[in-house]
Amino acid sequence: MSDDLFLSLTPERVLDAVEAAGLSCNAVCYPLNSFENRVYEVELADRTRIIAKFYRPGRWSEEQILEEHRFLADLDAAEVAVCPVRAFPDGSTLKRQGKIFYSLAERRGGRAPDELTPQAAERLGMLVGRLHNVGVERPAPHRVQLDADTFVRANVAWLRQHDTVPRHLAERYYAVAAAVAEQADRLFADIEPDLHRVHGDLHLGNVLDRDGVLNVLDFDDMASGPAVQDVWLCLPGRDADAVRLRELFLDGYERFRLFDRRQLRLVEALRAMRMIHYATWLARRWHDPIFPATWPQFGSDGWWQAEVEALEEQAERIRWDVDPGARTAAAEEEELSNKDFFWDWEED
Repeated sequence: MSDDLFLSLTPERVLDAVEAAGLSCNAVCYPLNSFENRVYEVELADRTRIIAKFYRPGRWSEEQILEEHRFLADLDAAEVAVCPVRAFPDGSTLKRQGKIFYSLAERRGGRAPDELTPQAAERLGMLVGRLHNVGVERPAPHRVQLDADTFVRANVAWLRQHDTVPRHLAERYYAVAAAVAEQADRLFADIEPDLHRVHGDLHLGNVLDRDGVLNVLDFDDMASGPAVQDVWLCLPGRDADAVRLRELFLDGYERFRLFDRRQLRLVEALRAMRMIHYATWLARRWHDPIFPATWPQFGSDGWWQAEVEALEEQAERIRWDVDPGARTAAAEEEELSNKDFFWDWEED
């Protein structure tokens, strides 16, 4: 049995870990929704609640976790709405329960927005602009860098080593993944975006609205990356409405920080890198019973067939970003005929 399944983490040990911070607890401990780690809401003796987070063993080093805590502390000091980590009596923010690192954090309630209104998009852009102003203040040398080596090539190497992709689809998948990595390399080289501390996983599920205040949650995937990573995940759509909301988001962002709009050419490459990273994450965690129960179709021939096709389609979109003239050329190749202008035209 793998040693990263949190089997030793009983409710009693969760409460013991909280009391090690000098906090007296009631016997109330609720698990919260989290696949990668184990997160609990714990009631203190005064009936207030805190969050206890137990990190999956082997995922992050102590140095990497402490850089996450440093970022949160920097953001809290700058009055960016996050859930700061609470210090233990000795001043540290990270302890061990056996092989498991854990930390405590303030609890922030609220509701994740189902979608962004124009006003909320602008407000969220302002928040992310402030977040990035803090992100550039210091490096995070131990955190992963958001690039093709980490999010594509390293993942593909793991999938190959573990013979994960069905054999009749494997070379097709690996070929398009290699193409995505090369395309991403070209785009990053052409644009040379400034890489700094970013949230890394800033979808709307990691934003809470409480009484008009937006709070950013879950910095577990914090990375050194381009600013646009925290833009496109908030607004992942491609349609006209999504583009309008993105412009409002960037209007808000630029009240606090300039945004290099050339980075928008990275969006489709970052989307493809995330697809590969996500598939590998599921494969890496498949031994954890929560994963087969949640994603029962993962790993089937049909799942991988759809994944290959989606990634091939994505690689074509990235090709247009690498060579914008390719999109124009493709459009010009489609010669218009009478059928394009008259819906009821019939050839003789």
